[in-house]
Amino acid sequence: MTTGHTPEQADEQHAGEPPGTVDALVQLSFLVQGLLGRVAAEHDLSLVQVRLLGILRDRQPGMLELARHLGLDKSSMTGLVARAEKRGLVRRVPSPVDGRGVLVSLTPTGRELTERCEAEMDREIAGLTEPLTTAEHVRLRGLAGKLLQASAVSRSRAAASG
Repeated sequence: MTTGHTPEQADEQHAGEPPGTVDALVQLSFLVQGLLGRVAAEHDLSLVQVRLLGILRDRQPGMLELARHLGLDKSSMTGLVARAEKRGLVRRVPSPVDGRGVLVSLTPTGRELTERCEAEMDREIAGLTEPLTTAEHVRLRGLAGKLLQASAVSRSRAAASG
């Protein structure tokens, strides 16, 4: 397994050989995380802040739901939202169903920044996947979707049992 190596090192070690599933997924993850990290850094954001903005694109979740999506504990989540709120990117509003809870949503400034970051990531990923044929794009989306769906089901089962 070459998961401790950069994609370039792995290429040198296994020239001409396709990587195993683990190596391929880990190396692809490193590559995508690197692209996302560069986009985030260009806007003075951390990766977790970009993830927060991405989650808020199409929903207005409560703090607990956000914490679950991001894998953070309550105090980390509170600090993350407070910092984004201070930058004018998000706002907290009282929950209409839970008098003690709050919902988090993007501000107009946060929405604009989110759309800019999304457009930049779209360009980066388009460049990354440019060598693929149309059929390979379809297959990649299908396989990624299947893995994501299976992971969501697995997480739901684990949450229900634990």
